[in-house]
Amino acid sequence: MSSRIEQLIDEIEEFIDNCKYKAFSTDIIMVNKADIDDLLRELRLKTPEEIKRYQKIISNKEAILNDAKQKAQELLNDAAVQTNELISEHQIMQQAYAQANEIVEMATKQAQDILDNATMEANAVKASAMQYTDSILANLENILKQSIEISTRDYNALVGNLQEIDNVVTANRAELVPPEEVIDDSATDKGVTPIS
Repeated sequence: MSSRIEQLIDEIEEFIDNCKYKAFSTDIIMVNKADIDDLLRELRLKTPEEIKRYQKIISNKEAILNDAKQKAQELLNDAAVQTNELISEHQIMQQAYAQANEIVEMATKQAQDILDNATMEANAVKASAMQYTDSILANLENILKQSIEISTRDYNALVGNLQEIDNVVTANRAELVPPEEVIDDSATDKGVTPIS
């Protein structure tokens, strides 16, 4: 089952795939800003929820550790009971001490193994959650960088086109009115007839 963040990333990719291409282009698309903003806003809102979910998984580490401690204590209690029973019988006292020590050592080792395994599992879950979140944010960062790149390229192309048009208009005006025939507009505005 995919997370809502993964679904949103899929929706953003589908949205981008369904955008119309800019005229005369096969790689530049026209994006509805409001729609992409809505998808990004929801993604931004869902990211903390996903992180909380993974934090909840990590917090289960405490429950695992408590369970391990309880089992270890039960093993120690059983060992203590068996030790007391063995000690009560005088003729096998020495054997009882040896067996009790073995049980305590085994219980301690088992308890430590349970604690170590629980800690490793919790750390693995935490690392996986962090890696997953980082991967999602990296994908989003790439989408944003590509959008900025495309917008900058389009803007620069527009400015270049406008500059070329301005140069053509200036050249056309210069051809229509040669420099020696230019009339002083400020003199005409004041009602003064220019001298030829």
